[in-house]
Amino acid sequence: MRNSPRWSNGSVNCRLEWRPSRLLQALLILLGVLGAISVLASEMPRPFALPIAIAALGCGAWQARREGRKPRLAFWFPGNDRPPTADGAPMRDTRLHWRGPLAFLRWREQPGGHWRHAAWWPDTLPAAQRRELRLAAGDEGAGRHRRDRAP
Repeated sequence: MRNSPRWSNGSVNCRLEWRPSRLLQALLILLGVLGAISVLASEMPRPFALPIAIAALGCGAWQARREGRKPRLAFWFPGNDRPPTADGAPMRDTRLHWRGPLAFLRWREQPGGHWRHAAWWPDTLPAAQRRELRLAAGDEGAGRHRRDRAP
């Protein structure tokens, strides 16, 4: 079997770009609108309800704008002993969490530095790249269907 192809190279490289999610921005605006509607629909006296409703609308719009203005980040997960990088800076204490199709990444840029984070929503991370990220980050749940394998 000397000429048989090698099926795995032992490491998976993954290059991803993080960008602000338009879906998240729309949901933040929707939350502001729903908050304003709920305050106005309550039995709160109108002189108090109107400023709170306006504040809810403003807060939703402000958070959506803040989310949309975040700079893009380029991530590289080399898949070997080297640390992953964010815009060329090595990441330390990297933690990747999954909530269904959402991916949450936390890391430190330097030892003792503050935590940074990025969240990929379904509109920013297609299914193929989601799978690639699971494999490159060494996620235990990458092959979740255990019942179809022999023990």
